[in-house]
Amino acid sequence: MADEIGLFVYGIVPSDVEPTPDAVGVGDPPGEVDVVRQGRLAALVSEVGLEEALGRPADLTAYQQLLDGTAAVAPVLPVRFGTVVTGPDAVADLLDAHHDRFAAALDELEDRIQYTVHGRYDEQELIAEILAGSPAAADLADQVRGLSEAATREQRIRLGEMISQAVELRREAESRQLIDTLVPLSVSNAPRPPSNELDAVNAAFLVDVDREEEFVEAVEEFAEQRRDVIRMRLLGPLAPYDFVSAHQLVE
Repeated sequence: MADEIGLFVYGIVPSDVEPTPDAVGVGDPPGEVDVVRQGRLAALVSEVGLEEALGRPADLTAYQQLLDGTAAVAPVLPVRFGTVVTGPDAVADLLDAHHDRFAAALDELEDRIQYTVHGRYDEQELIAEILAGSPAAADLADQVRGLSEAATREQRIRLGEMISQAVELRREAESRQLIDTLVPLSVSNAPRPPSNELDAVNAAFLVDVDREEEFVEAVEEFAEQRRDVIRMRLLGPLAPYDFVSAHQLVE
């Protein structure tokens, strides 16, 4: 018996948005992206089997590329990855039930995009700076150098704790400086938890498109000032994943 077909829902957009002919959806083979319209709203969707396992890297890439590409030309409310409904009527019911909230959120996002700033310390450079600024840590490093882990276990534990604390303090300081630098050039910001123990900064920013160039230049300057010890990445423009989604407005 053939698999039952459902609709994978990517995001909610104004009703005049049309997917490009080359838009690729999730699934294997990828589904064709379509829209379901209701009033001022539309949902970007594609057909998938209701029993189909989704979550491959290719699926996540397709989901993000569709939303990010849409955000570059129109406001979009991302829908949580993996949301599958039974058909167009279920999508239309969702849009109708939350029409005014979705429409107001899209109005707020008009001409705004997300950028994410992520920086990770160069481990060797960071430790060298920490040891240079802490005689106690430097002394412990001298004590363990060239000796076995078993013979210097306690010293290594203390040294690791001191380095970890120093990294945390530096991360907090760098994050404050990043936020302070970019607040004047952004509408809102959303600090993110570290994804790695060597993360220096990790934050999302909602930016007006007419300030996009200024924002990018400020991030580049921030990165240049720290290029010896932090490897910075600027991701965007992106859909506003960290600021609003359809699920946040429903729940």
